[in-house]
Amino acid sequence: MDYQKLIESFDSTKFIHDSAIPWVKNIVFALLIFVIGRMVAKWIVWIARKAMGRGKVDPMLIQFVINILSWTLLLFIFVATLNQLGVDTTSFVALLGAAGVAVGFSLKDSLSNFAAGVMLILFRPFRTGDFIHAAGTEGVVEEIRIFSSTLRTPDNRELTVPNGEIFGGVITNDSARETRRIDLTVGIGYGDDIPKAKATLEQILKDHELILDEPEPFIAVGDLSASSVDLLVRPWVKTVDYFKVKCDLTEKIKVTFDAAGLEFPFPQMDVHMSQEDVTAA
Repeated sequence: MDYQKLIESFDSTKFIHDSAIPWVKNIVFALLIFVIGRMVAKWIVWIARKAMGRGKVDPMLIQFVINILSWTLLLFIFVATLNQLGVDTTSFVALLGAAGVAVGFSLKDSLSNFAAGVMLILFRPFRTGDFIHAAGTEGVVEEIRIFSSTLRTPDNRELTVPNGEIFGGVITNDSARETRRIDLTVGIGYGDDIPKAKATLEQILKDHELILDEPEPFIAVGDLSASSVDLLVRPWVKTVDYFKVKCDLTEKIKVTFDAAGLEFPFPQMDVHMSQEDVTAA
């Protein structure tokens, strides 16, 4: 190849006009898109955070939404920058989508926990500090994260439970209401005086300062079982006092009934022997 002729035929003015200047302009505009886009994205994120803060949105939900919004805006800026540089973003987006599907299949359990975490954060069936029963466990909610939640058991153990298991089952929130009913069943003997037993229970409930007057406590005969007459005792208390009052009542009922001569029956069997059985023995 005759390099001398190639050099002589090279038109520098045309190269600069047709290639160099457009190429430099694309780089400059791409940089402007990236820099200005980042500034606009930060401004949008700031406005979103302020708006949710004024609306008293839960801090955990705010952080989650901000993270999603930030990454989404950054992806748009990145695609726009590549498009300005002349990169075929259509194939890039298609490749990104295919990769997302592949990752989704491989991480389906994690994504399930992620989706459940989003639902827990949005619908809030429980909050930090609530005592719940869920996924076969129970405890005080310490933290609600995107993939899992942390519970503290009554004996001070820490449980990390996947959100998918929590959201996919029944959630019992003991702390959701301000008041709670205590359900006790007190058995007395068939020979005991039922009105006396009911009056004794009424006085026990009346004397306890933590039992609420409204709703009114309920006492009634609930069942005639094999060895006892079962009385239903249903007082109402503040939720925070539930366990203390339940333990207090259980002890107080036992002590008071013993003093009043009221029997606590227990399962028993009577064996009758005939004279013939005695003689044979």
